[in-house]
Amino acid sequence: MSGLTLDTGALIAFERNDRKVVTLLLRAIQNDIPVAVPAGVVAQVWRDGKRQVRLVRLLGSSLVDVEALDDHRARAAGQLCGATGTNDIVDASVVVCARARGHAVMTSDVDDLRRLDPDLPLHPV
Repeated sequence: MSGLTLDTGALIAFERNDRKVVTLLLRAIQNDIPVAVPAGVVAQVWRDGKRQVRLVRLLGSSLVDVEALDDHRARAAGQLCGATGTNDIVDASVVVCARARGHAVMTSDVDDLRRLDPDLPLHPV
């Protein structure tokens, strides 16, 4: 695995201390495998940093890159939605991020991400 991009379901599972997700993330970090989280994913999960201590630590780690949704990525996500007849720009931004980095995606939305990119390597949560 060259890297791992996390979607909303993966972050929620991590926050809930899901063993499978925690183990895969720890393995990635211990092996210096890059981890990325699109900013839209953070927005979907973030509610109260005082209560989300696990999430604060993960996102604040120098080993995790929170990828901004800049103009270029926003257009790419929108174009992907248009090409696939979908409308979830956060899922599309996850695919755009993973494609650009050559990452697999840890996801709870396997069917939705397959619709956006049937060839994207996925790790179901």
